[in-house]
Amino acid sequence: MTTGLIEAIARFSPTLPLAVAFSGGADSTALLLACAEKWPGQVTAIHIHHGLQVAADDFEHHCRIFCAQLDVPLTVRKVDGRHATGQSPEDAARRVRYQAFEAVALEADTPYVVKNIALAQHADDQVETLLLALSRGSGLPGLSAMPATWIRAGISYHRPLLGVRASDIRTWLTERGVTHIEDPSNADEQFTRNRIRARLLPVLKATFPQFRDTFTRSAAHAAQAHAVLLEVAAQDRALVGTPPVITLIQSLSHPRQANMLRDWLNKTYNVVPSAAQLAELLNQIAACTTRGHQIHIKVGLGFIKRKGRFLGWYNL
Repeated sequence: MTTGLIEAIARFSPTLPLAVAFSGGADSTALLLACAEKWPGQVTAIHIHHGLQVAADDFEHHCRIFCAQLDVPLTVRKVDGRHATGQSPEDAARRVRYQAFEAVALEADTPYVVKNIALAQHADDQVETLLLALSRGSGLPGLSAMPATWIRAGISYHRPLLGVRASDIRTWLTERGVTHIEDPSNADEQFTRNRIRARLLPVLKATFPQFRDTFTRSAAHAAQAHAVLLEVAAQDRALVGTPPVITLIQSLSHPRQANMLRDWLNKTYNVVPSAAQLAELLNQIAACTTRGHQIHIKVGLGFIKRKGRFLGWYNL
């Protein structure tokens, strides 16, 4: 169910002090302002300077002025947001952002110990994430879209605006007379997310007026189902051992084998197999009934191999 920004912030109760990821755009401006007003003296801001646009220095300057007006301490972190060949620009930027957040958390000269960070993604972002996952044929992790809270590298992240429409955020800023940055890259339709926002969301609104609520509810159902699968995977990993014993893997049903193997690779090696790689691995495990049967399948930047009774993943 979508709500207004004020209602969302009223329900938001993180551990203080709180850092807000602040780009200077409409969404993070509204989040920073609302949080600073609710918890005066307990909020700081973090601006990530990606260096990808000519106007990046202007964005930083705007953020410094706005934070000074709010009397909110600002930490600026400059990163190299360029993407490698074959890497998604959005994924590259996201990775360096989180690395920057973690680096800020370790700095001794930041205004607060950074253990809680609020991000400004909203209901429209959630729908876009779900549609991207559907377009890629994602499983439950992708269909769960973005979590409202999670922990990474000892930092608790929060998305308090996931139930708030983008249009409501901008209306709130307009009513307050607050200015913000308009990032020109958000209108660049070479990016799939921007095409979804510009072309698909208006059609969905005309066809299914409540699509934000229903799509968000579907993502929540997927997240709940995924949580159950993670619990089952943990139980099955305890059963098959570490490293996993092939005969014990074979004792599981086919779906539980797949679920356990995905979890093992992800949790142990930070590797996510493709659907084709996982299907081949399952076939090889099923065929592994003699001592001489070998398993050697490329997954990520390494290989899954049989070593005696066990499976292992090895770097190239």
